[in-house]
Parts: sequence; structure tokens; C-alpha cells
Amino acid sequence: MANRHGRQGRDIHGILLFDKPPGLSSNDALQRVKRLFHARKVGHTGSLDLLATGLLPLCFGEATKLSGFLLNANKRYLATVKLGVSTTTGDAEGDITRAVTPPAFELETLHEVLASFTGRLQQTPPMHSAIKHQGRRLYELAHQGITVARSPRTVVIHALRLLRYGDDGVDIAVECSKGTYIRTLAEDIGERLGCGAHVRVLQRVGVGPFDIDAALDFETLQRLAQEGMEALTRSLLDIDSVLFAEPHIALSRDAAYYLCRGQAVVVPHAPTHGLVRLYDHRMHFLGVGQVLDDGRIAPRRLLRR
Repeated sequence: MANRHGRQGRDIHGILLFDKPPGLSSNDALQRVKRLFHARKVGHTGSLDLLATGLLPLCFGEATKLSGFLLNANKRYLATVKLGVSTTTGDAEGDITRAVTPPAFELETLHEVLASFTGRLQQTPPMHSAIKHQGRRLYELAHQGITVARSPRTVVIHALRLLRYGDDGVDIAVECSKGTYIRTLAEDIGERLGCGAHVRVLQRVGVGPFDIDAALDFETLQRLAQEGMEALTRSLLDIDSVLFAEPHIALSRDAAYYLCRGQAVVVPHAPTHGLVRLYDHRMHFLGVGQVLDDGRIAPRRLLRR
């Protein structure tokens, strides 16, 4: 991780696993962390709702070039779904539109309903979302009482497990593809059960290779800042941690030279498909490569050297 100072902030590079508190937007969280680090460039990797808490990976400096891989990665959530109460937003922030006393469901029924939502699904994004319609965010239109047609999107629910069933609702664990709205999933589950539902508590516990257990909250970061900027900088993960699940290749000096100039190169004993992490002969991380059909390695996303 490089570390240079400038008038616009420190030029630092790496990944911060941030534990976002409730009531704070993802962008507000990013700006607070950016100011604390005195960082020049920071970006997040997928918004969390105001109500939601949990893992918000933040990319500093050159790591922003790999943020797309985290945006496209699978996500993992824990949610408490309140049965019998529907709201305008699908979560506890909205106004109640329906309230009934849900029946006492058999556990077998709940498991069957949850199982029916696994796999590829068509999901209609909620009006209270950041998707744009004719240049405006949907939530901006919703706040004005405007509802527009939204096209369903294909999402994938890889796993959906019942963790607990009680008087205050059900706790579920969800592993899903990018673009999945847990609020919409909760509403659909409530509709399938015939009683309505909304998300009361939502925590993102995983993004790609990263887990909430390694995340730091703002108070912890403030304590590190009191020790000095270097202590704060050491909280960043190396950039290549984004793709630790992918195989790595150490390039020869010549191969690294040509690849960094945009050329595909031949690498003996390279993987036969997919993405690869690229390193030079000194094991400095260069970026991400793509295995071509002919076996050569082409640059996919390279870092500044």
C-alpha cells in the first residue's frame, strides 16, 4: 500500500472493511471515513439502506479500479422479517399500509416457502431505491408520491435459511447475487404466506471474500487515528485481497513488460480459463488478467505502477 501526501489528501491504497451503523447513508459513511483518513480518493462497493447495518467495503486509491469485482460479487445478509405488517418502503422506515395478526405457521410451511424463493427469480425493484428513472432516483420520486413502472430483474438467491421463528417474526440468512433487494424478498415472502411482511432489521454480513467479523466500526477507526495516520493506514487490506479466491500468476520481467502495455502474453502452466491475479517477478501486484480462449493472459484491470 502506497502512502503519499498531497494538498487534496493522502494518496493511500487498500481496502477497508467498514461496519456501517444504522441511520447513516453509505455515501455519508464513506465521506466520514475519507475525512478521518485524510484520503485523496475513496469509493464504496454497493450501497446499504439507511436502516441497514454491516459490511461496507471501501476502496482507497488504486483499489477503486477493482471495486467493480466487489459490486458484482455475491452478498450475504441476516434479516429479521416482521410478519403481518406491510409498509410503504418494505422496511421499518415506511408507513404501515397493512397490519394483521399472522397465523401460527408450522415450521415445515415456513421452510417450504423459503425454499420456493431459492434459485433464479424475477424481482421488481422497490420505488424506495437508488435506481434511476429518466435521470432521477426512484426514491426521490417516491418521496413526491410518484410511482413509475419498474421492469423486473433477474436475481439469484443462492441460499435462504430460517434461523429463528418467534412472535416478532422470522430471522433468515440470505446469500444472493448483486442487485437483490432483501426488502422486496421479505415482501414477497409475506405475500406468499398471505399475511404481508417487512424487514425490521437488516445486516450485511458478507461481500465476496470478505466477512463482517473482520470489519471495523467508526469508533475503532477514531481510536486508531489517535495513534497516528500510520496506525490508521495499517487497517487497510492489500488490494489483491479482493480476488484471493482467484489463482495467481507470477510473470517474468519480459511478460510483465508487455502485459502492462496492453498485450496478451503466453504464460507456461497458466490456468485454462477465468480471471487471474497478476504479479511481477518481484511479486508486486499488477492487477487482474483474463485467460483467453487461446490460453494467453490478457490484461483485464491493471493498477498504476
